[in-house]
Amino acid sequence: MFADNDRIRQLALDVLNLSRNTIVINLRFMDRAISILRPMSIEEMNGTAVDGVNIFYDPLYVIKAFNKESMLMNRQYLHMILHCVFQHYWIGTLVDHDYWDLACDIAVECVINDLNLGCVLTNNVDEEKTEIQRLKNKVKYMTAEHIYRLFVSENIPDDEIIRLKSVFSLDTHAIWYTHDVSELSDLNALMSQSFICSKEDTDRVTPHKVVSGADSKIVDIWKQTAKQMQLDLEAFSKRMGDNAGSLTQNLISVTREKYDYAEFLKKFAVLGEKMKLNMEEFDYVFYTYGLKLYKNMPLIEPLEYKEMKQVKEFVIAIDTSGSTSGELVQSFVQKTYNILKGEETFFTRFNLHIVQCDTEIQDAAKITSQADFDAYISEMKIRGLGGTDFRPVFRYVDKLVEEHEFINLKGMIYFTDGWGTFPKTPPKYKVAVVYVSDGYENLDVPAWAIKLVLKPEEMTSEHQRG
Repeated sequence: MFADNDRIRQLALDVLNLSRNTIVINLRFMDRAISILRPMSIEEMNGTAVDGVNIFYDPLYVIKAFNKESMLMNRQYLHMILHCVFQHYWIGTLVDHDYWDLACDIAVECVINDLNLGCVLTNNVDEEKTEIQRLKNKVKYMTAEHIYRLFVSENIPDDEIIRLKSVFSLDTHAIWYTHDVSELSDLNALMSQSFICSKEDTDRVTPHKVVSGADSKIVDIWKQTAKQMQLDLEAFSKRMGDNAGSLTQNLISVTREKYDYAEFLKKFAVLGEKMKLNMEEFDYVFYTYGLKLYKNMPLIEPLEYKEMKQVKEFVIAIDTSGSTSGELVQSFVQKTYNILKGEETFFTRFNLHIVQCDTEIQDAAKITSQADFDAYISEMKIRGLGGTDFRPVFRYVDKLVEEHEFINLKGMIYFTDGWGTFPKTPPKYKVAVVYVSDGYENLDVPAWAIKLVLKPEEMTSEHQRG
């Protein structure tokens, strides 16, 4: 009996190694990703799973799957690798499990189908393609995040989720939520657990969670792997043609840097003094010694001012071309305002210019106090809605500098969601171009400008407000 079990385990490992080698031969740019995962057998789990470090598998299941359909384990192996590359397993505690599981499986299977590899063709490919085409009519980008958002917005019923899972699911995702390998042997009990949150809550959360410690090292490894894949894929893009479209979208989604807009604004701050007790430079020893020696008379008192970084002179340029919606512009200005009005961000008096422009300057406002800012926000109107040309704003700001409107202009943020023409020569102040895009276009900015890409929903995200 023990000899039979050893033989089953060895045969299963041989099948997995065969699948691994097959993928490496056909997808050379994935060799680094494939080399990270190590196989770990768990008997009676009746399936496979991946957690970013291990591929867990039931030896008997692997053999049965291989006998049933020779290409099935190739596809399943590739399926699990892509889950790791796209970091599907690092999820927040408020995400709906069923929606997220299915969205991840669909995104991965869409990539595999687009690759059009003969070594991963299985019997249900045609059914998958039919369902994917139906979803593509509703979702522009076939990434897990976008598909998940669709499921939440449409409140997909349970019976439809079950039906789609029967088409797309190849591995179990139970380990994503528990990180307890011992529970993989009782998947039925584990998967019957109630959701962490209700479906009504999921439209306010982001699937990916914050990790730390050893987990963060694994995340960093896969981030670097995804970036390397993205670079390597370019060498194969001519040969693969449009077959790598979905893969490229998902890689850009993973590798695109996530920014905290509030932290980003600090790049434009300057040192200054503010009337505020500076407890950081206060010496309690001399203070208490004086109280003891002279009876309620301290030798030293805390400083009544504190040096801190604040925004004093600044320009916010707004692209009001036809491609930028008024609601989005107002959300951006409101968000920037909420951050800047924080007690340690703005000087009491400051010099802020807000400029609206499409192909020419449409509106310009000078703001020197919070009262001015409040009035501007309450009465703000979007003017323009023509074409897009960034150069008039730079000419306008350069003229203000020449006229000594600014003493020490720290920088300008240019808000846009479209393409435009930049000046050929860099200005004498810092420039940040803030793009709002729900897609994964690689928008070009000059080398002298900082690029920040935000998603539309980040314009109203509470955790980034001041």
